[in-house]
Amino acid sequence: MKLSEKKIDMQKVLAPAALVILYVFFSFASKSFFTLDTFKAILESSYYIGFMAFGVTFIIITGGIDLSLGTVMMCAALLGAYTFKQLHWPLVVSLLVAILVGAGFGFLNGVMVAKLKLPPFIATLGTMMMSQGFGSIITKVQSQTWPTATEPVGGWFKKVFIRNDLFGVKGFPVGVFWLIGFFVIAALILHKTKFGRYVFAIGSNEEAARLSGINVDNWKIAVYTLSGIFVGLSGIMYAAAYTTITPGTGNGQEMNGITGVVIGGTSMSGGSGTMVGTLIGVFIMSVLKTGLSACGLQAPWQTFFTGLVVIGAVLLDIQRTKAANRVKKS
Repeated sequence: MKLSEKKIDMQKVLAPAALVILYVFFSFASKSFFTLDTFKAILESSYYIGFMAFGVTFIIITGGIDLSLGTVMMCAALLGAYTFKQLHWPLVVSLLVAILVGAGFGFLNGVMVAKLKLPPFIATLGTMMMSQGFGSIITKVQSQTWPTATEPVGGWFKKVFIRNDLFGVKGFPVGVFWLIGFFVIAALILHKTKFGRYVFAIGSNEEAARLSGINVDNWKIAVYTLSGIFVGLSGIMYAAAYTTITPGTGNGQEMNGITGVVIGGTSMSGGSGTMVGTLIGVFIMSVLKTGLSACGLQAPWQTFFTGLVVIGAVLLDIQRTKAANRVKKS
């Protein structure tokens, strides 16, 4: 094996190693970190980050980006809660509303990128502001709440999606079943279906994919719509974890998902990535978020360090891409 190939292989162990090192560091840095409650908090914050990351992995592999993830997630959670609390729709229908809101904005992103030929950065920046405003308009800038476990109507919501008393454990994190279940679904779609093969083909060389007979525009719309469905699901998981949804929020949440994807090995230039790497990257972001809070750092410091991680992840991706290009040339 050549030295350059060994460097590529080393990339596969960087993310798992970073996860272990980060967890050990915070365990020593904060006495309250290495506890069962903190572990549950890590899992609960990883749910909504994970669903965002699973969806945007497909987009980034095609060479695109989605800056609207956070605000669309909040809009989906906000409108789902609005239909349940204010319009008194059945909770199951409200859950479908949240998913459809995510899918709708994803479809809109796909149409603007594929058909109108807008750069993904500009198109999703626009939907980021649109979704933030849309949720506020519908709810009249009023916070909305999802049912708690003690409510007679919809009391099953948190028990099904976030925590329940199972296997003799009080407050067992049942959300991990949803996270792993949809991780398996996303991994199968990406690595075992025609959809996934076309995603890699478009990201590797869009013009070559087009010349080979792939309807690139339609598949891009499908990719952004699928990501929107995952964002709608992330809104449900966020609602299950935090209950109260505030209009006008969500900015910055997209960076947790995108950074997790990049840390996990998906290239920002497109054409490569794995869902396993994304899952590891999600846990890194969740450990970082929970660990900084356990160390007593206030929100501005948490944002600052998250920004450093974003820069580090992009620099790592640049080095990874250069190493891959050297291997191809040799």
